[in-house]
Amino acid sequence: MSITEIAIKRPSLIIVAFTVLTILGLISYSKLSYELIPKFSAPIVFISTVYPGASPGEVENNLTKVIEDAVSGIEKISGIRSTSFESLSLITIEFKQDAKIDVLLQETQRKINAIEATLPADAKAPVISKFASDEFPIMSIAGNADLPNTALYDLMKNRIKPALSRVEGVGQITLVGGQEREIQVQVNRAKLEQNNLSLLQIVQAIQAANLEFPTGKIKSDKEQILVRLAGKIQTLDDLRNLSLFTLPNGVSIKLSDVAEVQDVAKDADDLNRLNGRGAIGILVQKQSDANAVAVSAGVKAEMEKLQKVYEAEKLSFKIGNDSTDFTNAAVDAVVHDLGLAIILVALVMLVFLHSFRNSLIIMVAIPASLVSTFIGMYLFDFTLNLMTLLAMSLVIGILVDDSIVVLENIYRHMEMGKNRRVAALDGRNEIGFTALSITLVDVVVFVPLAMSGGIVGNIMGQFAWVVVFSTLMSLVVSFTVTPMLASRFSKIENLSSKSIFGAFFIAFEKMMHGLTETYARLLKWSLRHKAIVLGVTTLLFFGSFALVGGGFIGTAFFGSSDRGEFIIQLELPKSSTLRETNLAAQKAEQLLSQKPEITNLFTTVGRTTGLLGGQSTPYLAEIQVKMVDLEQRAGVRSDVYGSRVRNELERQLPGVKVTTNIVSFFGGADQAPIQVIVSAGRLEDAMKYAKFLLEKAKKVPGTLEAEITVKEGNPEINVAINRERMAELGLDMQMVGATMQTAFSGNTNAKYRDGANEYDINVRLDAFDRRNLADISRLTFINMRGELIRLDQFAAVTQTTGTSQLERKDRTAAVTVQSKVLGRPSGTVGAEIQEIIAQNPPPAGVSIAYDGDLKAQEEGFGSLGLAFLAAILFVYLIMVALYDNWVYPFVVLFSIPVAIVGALLAMALAMQTLDIFSIVGIIMLVGLVGKNAILLVDFANQMKAEGFGTFDSLILAGRIRLRPILMTTIAMVFGMMPIALAKGAGAEWKNGLAWALIGGLTSSMLLTLVVVPVIYYIMDWIKGDLKRQKRNGVRPIEEYHGNDDHGTGVHFEGS
Repeated sequence: MSITEIAIKRPSLIIVAFTVLTILGLISYSKLSYELIPKFSAPIVFISTVYPGASPGEVENNLTKVIEDAVSGIEKISGIRSTSFESLSLITIEFKQDAKIDVLLQETQRKINAIEATLPADAKAPVISKFASDEFPIMSIAGNADLPNTALYDLMKNRIKPALSRVEGVGQITLVGGQEREIQVQVNRAKLEQNNLSLLQIVQAIQAANLEFPTGKIKSDKEQILVRLAGKIQTLDDLRNLSLFTLPNGVSIKLSDVAEVQDVAKDADDLNRLNGRGAIGILVQKQSDANAVAVSAGVKAEMEKLQKVYEAEKLSFKIGNDSTDFTNAAVDAVVHDLGLAIILVALVMLVFLHSFRNSLIIMVAIPASLVSTFIGMYLFDFTLNLMTLLAMSLVIGILVDDSIVVLENIYRHMEMGKNRRVAALDGRNEIGFTALSITLVDVVVFVPLAMSGGIVGNIMGQFAWVVVFSTLMSLVVSFTVTPMLASRFSKIENLSSKSIFGAFFIAFEKMMHGLTETYARLLKWSLRHKAIVLGVTTLLFFGSFALVGGGFIGTAFFGSSDRGEFIIQLELPKSSTLRETNLAAQKAEQLLSQKPEITNLFTTVGRTTGLLGGQSTPYLAEIQVKMVDLEQRAGVRSDVYGSRVRNELERQLPGVKVTTNIVSFFGGADQAPIQVIVSAGRLEDAMKYAKFLLEKAKKVPGTLEAEITVKEGNPEINVAINRERMAELGLDMQMVGATMQTAFSGNTNAKYRDGANEYDINVRLDAFDRRNLADISRLTFINMRGELIRLDQFAAVTQTTGTSQLERKDRTAAVTVQSKVLGRPSGTVGAEIQEIIAQNPPPAGVSIAYDGDLKAQEEGFGSLGLAFLAAILFVYLIMVALYDNWVYPFVVLFSIPVAIVGALLAMALAMQTLDIFSIVGIIMLVGLVGKNAILLVDFANQMKAEGFGTFDSLILAGRIRLRPILMTTIAMVFGMMPIALAKGAGAEWKNGLAWALIGGLTSSMLLTLVVVPVIYYIMDWIKGDLKRQKRNGVRPIEEYHGNDDHGTGVHFEGS
């Protein structure tokens, strides 16, 4: 007994089964997390090491090269890139796609541990991390209260941060800005010399007097008590009165005699503001498995509670940026598209089937398939994100395919006079193999896409599997629920021209009858003029590719999306102070706040997103700008608006370099999409070619803010030590280095305890003694003989300039030429730059590599190209296995090139970019358009088996299958129209995919109906079937008694 027979004879079993699936599906749905894109981790490891006060050259020689040598032996490395900044080394190791990143992370840590002892003593321990999409902040919050700066910071650090950290799903809370309390010991150089003291002696005296010791226990027969020496400095007066040494006359030299002790705020490393009002920034990062939307809601609820608890302090929070707002908007937009798609598909069903009853039977397939899909999503740990919801929207038209084909055939049998149950069983059995073929062809296309490597596989994997789950469920529904409902509720509809609907449907049927006759005449003509048909099709195919080559369709890895946000970065000369940078940022804020299109300004001075995100950079500021909706700014895209603002700011802020960035997928400033890495044995050789390439790149239309990353002009003071003279004076490098570091950076090893909190005691020269070059030369040291030695007695102090950063690619000196893009797709601009390089190749010893979008596009398009070829192969093999024939599946494949014609033409007309999303749409077409060809080929094979000739079989197949082909294709096209025309959050990413599908389906519907029968006929001629038919004779077409016109279960009154 077949599954359809069970469904018809025992409907309660099917009802119970789908009720259970629905309940489980709804439970699974309630447990799914929300996020913008699927979480993934790329095979990339970052190693960052802080080396305070070191120049880029010192960082490269003492840290970067040492660490590179240590990790280069790890297996499966595909490339190493390193950048040495002032005080920071950043190394990026990229592994092959099949690498197990967690294992290699441990191996990297082991290699670093082995060489850690050889790194400079002042360097911090290297921090190793991996790239993961969920390790970026989801919220930026500004916190403020009516408190002094230091008290506000203590409140945020000791009360607010722990409270927010306890919110379920919160992974890490980072504070930005604010001023922490610090006890500063400002040492007067002249008084030091007068008392024959050195800075290191001051540091040692404070540390020696600020100790606590557990000294043991006292015991008696009855008890024992711990004895603790409470030697910590209790008050600032204790510190001021600290005795440094005693003169022979008994006078004690105290700390206050050579230094001023102050309880003040630390020197600010960074500042934070929201809409011009000073605040402490709070960055919220979620746990890897947490629901971003739920975490955001939990943080907001906790902030409301905290505002009530600290009402007396007037604590307030304002959200500068919440990435879940965009996630929610994108999800809502997709859900809206999904609902609209269901309505449009239902209308198409109603028009073709002429009955609300028949349309509802078909539409049951959508909820039945989607609800069951949630079970698979939950079991495979998928989330509700842009990709999975997009898959559900796109699959609406596909889900009704099988049910349309089955129901259409059931009604054809009912019109032959069979009762409902017999018609349901016979109709499903006759078409079952075809429905199975259609579904399997749809499904196998997505398997190579789901198994693709790299970022394409990471982003598109969940998309592909959701389509597979739901499509397979739709097959089950078409084999069970559809025939079950048809056997109970179907009936032959009698249309009357007296009602509005009846008149409309009768007119529609007459139009369909005329269309069928016209198509039959066109098909006969095509079969008699095969060369013309194939010639025109070939011209259209190659002509469509000319749209890409001719620049009508641009290329990019990701099409740019308008999130209504952009980031402005201000860069002052490297010698600028935080105060100067802050003044420039305030001027920019004043100008921006007057713009009606701008709603929020979240400003960070002294720190930026990107590579230097964790490093203090006093000459940089970043303003994250949030705008009104696209409609309220007259359709001006955020990147275009940002470019206009940049030009305005540059005029208002002379001497300040202003750059704008779109907000990346993960928040923060997006990297430059065009990155060309020029590497050579000598940095000078790489720099020479890079400067040449930069001038050429600036002339390419669409480039914006093109620059070289390695820049000269970073001010440095070079202290050249005469080692021999230093040794003669009784000093060593350790003493000199430690003294200089204390003098200018400060020493914070000692702590001051106030209640439960500890604060740094910072010992350094006072501000007056560390202002200029001469102050460095006058720095004094005390040798072992007690003699006072000045730095200029054994060292030459000179001011020079150096590079702001040094780069290396695969352990060779490198420099990067990078550019942002405006007005043209990044792939198109990149292709023109690659053409310039091909025409002007680098000299011997200089090599070129690509990063950013160019590298991602090359890898992504390569993966998708393999997936496309694999999809075609799988479709062919599935059909060979199903039909036990090697020829006719090949005929079906001819529907693919005619689909590509329409896909590329639609994209050109809609001004879409060829990116990974639109290419996925083209891959989807391989399965979707094959079904039309299968319907034709399958029916033609049946007719031939019944004794009809090839020519007549193809005419009959065309007439009979035209209706289901039109129904399924138009249903899919209408189902995708809301996505193609969408304007909401994240719409740009899905528009291209939908237009590719709509264009491909439309051209395939029109051309497949002609081209596939022509190819089928030619194949039969090659096989010799036509000669055999002529020799043996065939049945005339007049003997066919099937219903070739309606297939709808509709009768007309009076017919």
